[in-house]
Amino acid sequence: MLRGIPDIIGSDLLKALADTGHGDLIVIADHFYPPVTKSPNAISIQAKGNTAAEMVDAILQLVPLDVDYCEHPIEYMVPDADSGVVLKENKVWDDTIAAVVKHGYDAKCVGEIERTKFYEKAKNAYVTVCTSERLPYGCIILQKGVM
Repeated sequence: MLRGIPDIIGSDLLKALADTGHGDLIVIADHFYPPVTKSPNAISIQAKGNTAAEMVDAILQLVPLDVDYCEHPIEYMVPDADSGVVLKENKVWDDTIAAVVKHGYDAKCVGEIERTKFYEKAKNAYVTVCTSERLPYGCIILQKGVM
């Protein structure tokens, strides 16, 4: 047993996070995200029973964001501009920003990334954490920083 590790971080995820380095990408995937096809080279970790924002909160207890080298080291998925989908607010986005601020980061380090660009960026992820998030556009990418 380890102290200080959030209960929702299982041993496989803990190992994967420990293996990440500066600049590595961590995808927090919603229930509908297909990790094998969208992040084929990433380690896929099941974290079912948790929301995307809960996983962001837990991961930020262990992993720093890359605020020194990246304007938006955490990005949440939004609809493509030409998709016709209009989504002005989302509880996942609000709760993610709240988790970032809770861990001492400025809310400005959180950015938006269109769905198609998200998928392109997620191809380079080191780890994908698959949650039970059911709200639309509930996917997030974190870029790891240094301690």
